[in-house]
Amino acid sequence: MTDPKPLILNLFEMNTVSHITHGLWTLPGNNRHRTGELSYWVELAEILEDGGFDGVFLADVVGAYDVFRGGIETAVAEGLQIPSGDPLLVIPAMAAVTKRLGFGATFSTSYEPPFTFARRMSTLDHLTAGRVGWNIVTSYLPNAARNFGLAEEIPHDERYRIADEFLDVVYKLWEGSWDDDAVIVDRERGIYSDPAKVRYIHHKGEHFDVAGPHLVAPSPQRTPVLYQATGSPAGIEFAGRHAEIVFTGGRTAEDFRRNAAEMTAAAERHGRSRADLRFIVQAGIVVGRSEEEAADKWRQYEQHRSLDGILAHSSFPVDLTAVPPQTRLREAFHAAGVPLSAVPYLDPEATAGAVLQNLRASREGRYFVAGTPTVVADEIERWLDEDGVDGINLRQYHSFDTARDVAELVVPELRRRGRLRESEPATLRETLFGRGPRLPDSHAGARYRNGANLDSGLEPLSFAAARA
Repeated sequence: MTDPKPLILNLFEMNTVSHITHGLWTLPGNNRHRTGELSYWVELAEILEDGGFDGVFLADVVGAYDVFRGGIETAVAEGLQIPSGDPLLVIPAMAAVTKRLGFGATFSTSYEPPFTFARRMSTLDHLTAGRVGWNIVTSYLPNAARNFGLAEEIPHDERYRIADEFLDVVYKLWEGSWDDDAVIVDRERGIYSDPAKVRYIHHKGEHFDVAGPHLVAPSPQRTPVLYQATGSPAGIEFAGRHAEIVFTGGRTAEDFRRNAAEMTAAAERHGRSRADLRFIVQAGIVVGRSEEEAADKWRQYEQHRSLDGILAHSSFPVDLTAVPPQTRLREAFHAAGVPLSAVPYLDPEATAGAVLQNLRASREGRYFVAGTPTVVADEIERWLDEDGVDGINLRQYHSFDTARDVAELVVPELRRRGRLRESEPATLRETLFGRGPRLPDSHAGARYRNGANLDSGLEPLSFAAARA
């Protein structure tokens, strides 16, 4: 009999007041207003470490949501990802009070150079004893482009071509610039590192020209664990080459399975396998000691939910709250002078009231459960065994009650069922994959180890083939 499949348990976070649970920062006792305080992150890390979580995943954006109602006013009023602090800077504080907890941080490949980012991540890998991962994004907000001197967004597939070369550069720095045994710490001869084992990378590409050498000695993982969330053909092909942890999901189990199958096929095209991937879904859990307690919590969350926040976060191009509920989408968009192509995923004949109702409920689908610890654990096992999910990013309705509730009520039940790891301190890659701290040999970045192939680089991805 095989052992039960373990759950990867992450908390979904962001260094901001309102992340993805719009309006819930106003709940009594919620600590979201404290995200600018170091004590918030220290306290959270201790809760997660003691509560059996594998990691905390830190989202980020580098722009403001300014499409809805034609400006930033709604986002600012709602605290919707503005103010927003740098996710990388809170990791050392959390690492200092934990030994097991992993950290996944979001960083965009579109607007900042790879050399300085590679240095930051290697530093974090050292400071966390190898417990850091990178969520690779290309940035999608129009305001983000304007923040970096561009008149408009870089086209979608071009962002992925830039990202592909960005990854090539950082692999050369992380994996190829220093040999494993370059640091010798020879006090008698006064030699800290062997110059013969540290090299320039001399990368010259379409978007980047980087000489090297990398400024940081080899860290425990060298390359951090690589995360990605995507669904487009270009994104799937990119993830097939690079991603180890994939955030995906869907409203149904069939959606998830289809997305996971497409991602696995992309990985196989790049010489990798399903064993090289872990699939994580965003999940909502509301747990109580009784069904009544769980239901009461959920009613309170629903009462505090902000529709304005949801619409601003969706960059919805028309204010449907300002039209009669029975108005057809086609009519509302025509009156506002906005083409229906701005929302191709919606039915033009749907009413404004129905669209708003669906937006309110859009976070709760297959991967949502409210109930007692037994009910919650039963549903998580269904996600693991029937759908093939590897883990969850826990959506926070209340900080810190959501994490505490799961830690105190759900984690003991999952442990009783053998669904959580009882792991010792290790690197993040060891925790997630149960193997060594380094990239597997099948991964594209491994080709640069100890200076191999630095003069050739990776062949650029063909996203046109992925669309075919």
